[in-house]
Amino acid sequence: MTTPDRTRPDSPSGSRELILGRIRAALDDTAGVAEQPPPRDYLTAHVPTDDPAALLDLLHRNLADYRALVHRCREDELPWLIARLLVERGSRTVVVPAGLPAGWLAAAEAEGVALLPDDGTPTAARLDTADSVVTGCALAVAETGTIVLDAGPGQGRRLLSLVPDHHVCVVRAPEQVVASVPLALPRLDPVRPQTWISGPSATSDIELDRVEGVHGPRTLEVLLVTAAERDAG
Repeated sequence: MTTPDRTRPDSPSGSRELILGRIRAALDDTAGVAEQPPPRDYLTAHVPTDDPAALLDLLHRNLADYRALVHRCREDELPWLIARLLVERGSRTVVVPAGLPAGWLAAAEAEGVALLPDDGTPTAARLDTADSVVTGCALAVAETGTIVLDAGPGQGRRLLSLVPDHHVCVVRAPEQVVASVPLALPRLDPVRPQTWISGPSATSDIELDRVEGVHGPRTLEVLLVTAAERDAG
């Protein structure tokens, strides 16, 4: 039996050794060279960041562009708006994440909507029987029309915003509204489980037929809430 000549570059073994040799040589060339930090001279935002009203308007437009249903109200109007949205949709049960302000759903409960508090035990099958979920958020990004949840108080487990077919998310302006992703990241804890939401769950097939509700809620309603005293002034 003939022994293959591993030194020939046209043999499989020879090609492998040739490639590995080139890699070793390239690594040797960089030995001792200090790693240079990448340049960070890009813009952190493409819109003015000192105009809260303009940022809120931009967030509203971009949320709507992603087919979210957007509503605005004052903080004292919030319970009544949530109740109206749930009743108009015909929601009979709503999932309540731990830490959600009790007053947010008081009017809905008075209208006969049953509350399903989440203590970590409801399974995906149980959550699938609920009509809606109401959550807060960590923050919202105006330039991208994105809502970010990080499982903090009033947001709950990631499962809560993925299983029910109707998600009502409250954004408090201006404190939870940022202009851009680079400005959002420093405000988020990287070890927390984050969910970035840009509109209702959707996908398209090869013919570009859009289907909503595939991996999450079919309907996303975002409530942009401002403080009553600021509005009154």
